[in-house]
Amino acid sequence: MKYFALIAVSLMAISQLSFAQVVENPFPEMEAETVEDKTVQLPADIKGRISLIGMAYSKKSEEALTSWMNPVFNTFIKQKLGGGGLFASFAHDIDVYFIPMFTGIKAAAKGTAKRKAAKGVDARLLPYVLFYSGSLKPYKEALDFEKRDIPYFFLVDKQGNIVYATSGEYTSKKMAAIEEAIDGL
Repeated sequence: MKYFALIAVSLMAISQLSFAQVVENPFPEMEAETVEDKTVQLPADIKGRISLIGMAYSKKSEEALTSWMNPVFNTFIKQKLGGGGLFASFAHDIDVYFIPMFTGIKAAAKGTAKRKAAKGVDARLLPYVLFYSGSLKPYKEALDFEKRDIPYFFLVDKQGNIVYATSGEYTSKKMAAIEEAIDGL
């Protein structure tokens, strides 16, 4: 039994080590669309701004991606909309994007997903949701995300380089780590 526990811990450490290798690399080029069909080029359109980019490429990972929406909205977006309250001047001024990825045969579902989002997602969040369709391979290689059932988050600096990465469902510990990384920029 100890042997299996040791293997599990070793595999988790190797997984974290390989994921950490994306930090300090440039965020790969991506063309995505808003719900209104406006094209956004990443990282070109975010140069000069600190950005948090969340990505998901399966139904299950999209569900976990949504666990981040309200906390990210309350932490980073709300003050931009005038709802930051007394502490708005202490808030982080960053761009945020949630990107469901439609690849392979699922690429045809992007239009349906955009229509559903337009009806079902809080209108205040819609500008921060981008839709990608195309090949997954370049992003899996550049961003080292192999587990299809979890979302991945990348903090990108003003030059377009990844300075912090995390994955999985939202936790306050993960958010604190993101905020700490932002404070270090």
